[in-house]
Amino acid sequence: MKILVVQGAGMNMRGKTQTEIFGTMTMEQYDQHIRQYAKELDIEVEIFHSNIEGEVINRLYQANDQGFDGALVNPAGFSRGYPALTAAISQVAYPVIEVHISNPVRRGPVSDTAAVSLGIVAGFGVLGYALALRGLRDRAKGG
Repeated sequence: MKILVVQGAGMNMRGKTQTEIFGTMTMEQYDQHIRQYAKELDIEVEIFHSNIEGEVINRLYQANDQGFDGALVNPAGFSRGYPALTAAISQVAYPVIEVHISNPVRRGPVSDTAAVSLGIVAGFGVLGYALALRGLRDRAKGG
C-alpha cells in the first residue's frame, strides 16, 4: 500500500510559531513519526510539503496517475478559500483523509476540503497521522 502525505501551507512553521496551539514539534519531527507509523503498519509513504497551492494540486494529480492507494492531507493554511484544491481532492480516484494537529473547529469555520474528504482526524497531534494511516489500511482490507 502506498500513501501520499501532504503537509500544506505553513506546516514548515510548526514548532516555530503558534506553539500554544500546535505545540513545539517541527514538521520534520512530524514527518519522522509518520514514517515510523507507516513502517509499523507496513505502508509505504511519500511525504510532500508545499506552501504553493498549485504544487499541492499537481502532486495530488500525479499520485492519482501513479496509482497511489490513498492520501493524508493536512491542508493547514489551505483549509478555507482554496476551491481548486478542494476540487482536486474530489477528483482523485483514491481516498483522502484530512488530518489536523489541533481541532480547527475551535479556531473558526470547518475546512472546505473536509467536505470532499473520506474522513477527518483532528485534535490528536501527531497521533492523528497514525490513526488516519490505520484507517486507510483497514479500509483497503475491507474493514
